[in-house]
Amino acid sequence: MDGRYPLKGSRAVVIGASAGGLQALSAILPHLPEDYDPVLVCIHLPPHKNSVVAELFADKCRMSVVEADDKAPIEAGTIYFAPPDYHLLVEQDHSLSLSNEAPVYFSRPSIDVLFETAAEAYGEDLTGIVLSGANEDGAAGLRAVIDAGGRGLIQMPKGAYARLMPESAIAACPEARVLPLEQIAAELTGDAS
Repeated sequence: MDGRYPLKGSRAVVIGASAGGLQALSAILPHLPEDYDPVLVCIHLPPHKNSVVAELFADKCRMSVVEADDKAPIEAGTIYFAPPDYHLLVEQDHSLSLSNEAPVYFSRPSIDVLFETAAEAYGEDLTGIVLSGANEDGAAGLRAVIDAGGRGLIQMPKGAYARLMPESAIAACPEARVLPLEQIAAELTGDAS
């Protein structure tokens, strides 16, 4: 990547979403250039159904879009979606790991689990983003990202389909930037004015 993107030092981006998340992700992911830093996405999905989310976004995005595989290396230019009914974790060697440990906030995959493990692996080179959702998953994870020196962005609750998740993240992380969706996309691509 060249220096056009203000988050060039952010070697990875993690995004968490739940209710209203597909719409929110649709306002962000298609705007990312094909060579962007890796993006790891946790969206709450029904546990015992095959997901078509990666396929849905593959048709919309310039980056490669895949459902995360256990032990796969994390590579730039790729968006990784957590599979249904598995927690997605980031290992210290910047590879992926899948776990069927207990749900967090009744959810597996858990946003907190992804964010906390990514914060340990990437530290200050991580950006965490919390989007629309109807529970508190993601607040503690975003706190971990910021405490590790990373950067936090939160969807403005007023425009969210479900406000509880962004409101909980704001309460836990008052130093995070709270932005409308279109400004989150611009912030990531360097188009923010």
